[in-house]
Amino acid sequence: MATSLTSQNASSNTDSAKPVVHIAAERFVQWVEDGAGWLPLPGSGGTQERFTALQSLGRADLSLARLAEGHADATAILHELGAPAPAAGERWGVWAAQPPGTTLRARPDGDDGWRLDGLKKYCSGAHTCTHALVTADTDDGYRLFSVATDHPGYAPVAGTWQAVGMAGSDTPDVRFTAVPARAIGGVDAYLRRPGFAHGGVGVAACWLGGARGVADALFAAARHRAPDPLAAAHLGAVDVLLHSAQWALDAAAAAIDAEPLEDGPPAQLRAARVRALVADVCARVLDEVGRALGAGPLCHDAEHAQRVADLTVYIRQHHAERDLAALGRLVTEETEETADTAGTKEGTDG
Repeated sequence: MATSLTSQNASSNTDSAKPVVHIAAERFVQWVEDGAGWLPLPGSGGTQERFTALQSLGRADLSLARLAEGHADATAILHELGAPAPAAGERWGVWAAQPPGTTLRARPDGDDGWRLDGLKKYCSGAHTCTHALVTADTDDGYRLFSVATDHPGYAPVAGTWQAVGMAGSDTPDVRFTAVPARAIGGVDAYLRRPGFAHGGVGVAACWLGGARGVADALFAAARHRAPDPLAAAHLGAVDVLLHSAQWALDAAAAAIDAEPLEDGPPAQLRAARVRALVADVCARVLDEVGRALGAGPLCHDAEHAQRVADLTVYIRQHHAERDLAALGRLVTEETEETADTAGTKEGTDG
C-alpha cells in the first residue's frame, strides 16, 4: 500500500489538480475499503508491523497517515475498553483534544444513552469519518463516547481549519447539538487504559515516516549530483538521525509486545522518551535537508514543499518544553522509586 501511494504521489496529474484535503480524504476512504485499516493491535505481537505500516503511510502522505492513525487508534481503544469493533466500511477518528476555552458536555439521555452539546476542536477527518470517539465532560468526570457523524446536530464549523501544513487532515472544530452518543468505558477510562501510552508511540511512527519523506529529496539529490563533501555530511547526519529514531521505535514495539498491559509510569516514560526523540529527529531532519538543498525544492517541488509543511505542523503535537518537563517529572519519580527500593533492600540485607 505504501509503495503504491508513494508512486501515486509522484506521478498523478489528476491529484495535482485537487485540493490536498480531497486527496487525503479519497486515499483514506480507499485505505479503509481495501482492508488496510485492520492493523495489528498494540501489544498483540505485531506492534512493529503496526508501526511500520503507519510509518510507510507517513512517508507517502502525512495527512493520510493522520487519518489512518486515528482509525487504527479508535479500533485499538474499542478493543481495549470492550466495545464492538468498527464495522466494514466505517471510518473512525479519535477526537480528544482539550484546549482551553472550549467545552463539550455529555448528559444522560434515557437509560443508557447520552447527548453531546458544545464545541470540540481538532477533529481530524471531520468531513470523512463516519464515526468518532470523542471525549467530553460529564457531571461525574471526563469520559469517552462514540458518535455517528450523520446526525443533523453534528456540524463541522467552516473556516476553523486554515492550516497549510496538514491541510489534508481536515481538522476543523465541530459543533455538537444534542448528538446521540454511547459511553465507552467509565470515567477516565480513555486515559487510564494501558494502550493510551502505546497509541502515543504510534503517532511518533507517523512522524518518523514524514521525516523519511522529507529526507527522500536529499537522497534523490545525492544520486543525481556530483560528489560534494558538504552534501555528504548532511546526508550522513540525516542517516544517523533516522536510524537512531528507528532503533528507538523498534525497541518500543518489542517492549510493548513483551508487556502489553504495562501501564502507569513505565509505559508513560517509554512513550514520552520515544515521542521526544522522534520529534527532535524530525526537526533536525527538516533543518539538515533545508540547509543541504536550499530554497530550490521548497519553491519548485510542490510535493516536497507540502511534506515539509505537513511535518512542521504535525510534530507540534509534541508540546516541546511542556512535554519535556512532564518527561523530567517521570524521570524524577523513577529515580526516587529506584532509590527507595535500593534503600529498602539494603535495610533488609543489614
